[in-house]
Amino acid sequence: MKLTTKQRAYLRSLATQLDTIMQIGKGGVGEAMAKTVSDALEARELIKMRVLENSGATPREMAEELAEATNAEVITVIGSKIVLYREASDPKRRKIEIPRA
Repeated sequence: MKLTTKQRAYLRSLATQLDTIMQIGKGGVGEAMAKTVSDALEARELIKMRVLENSGATPREMAEELAEATNAEVITVIGSKIVLYREASDPKRRKIEIPRA
């Protein structure tokens, strides 16, 4: 699902209220991290994470790698924080109603 600029802006506004739920450290993005992030996306749809300095990659690189591994969209990368979005697969579990284009 490709998001429009307005949809990204809406999700970014929702993300300002979110707490950071995960940190990516020197282990980087492995299978276990991708699985954990995927599970969190399924439960919450929109998550905020922090990339630690010892991760060995930039937050943008980590965000792109995680988005690809979890089939999510990178909403924003600001400093060491990244925000990812993926619509829940079960329509009953969808919490976020993003405005249509």
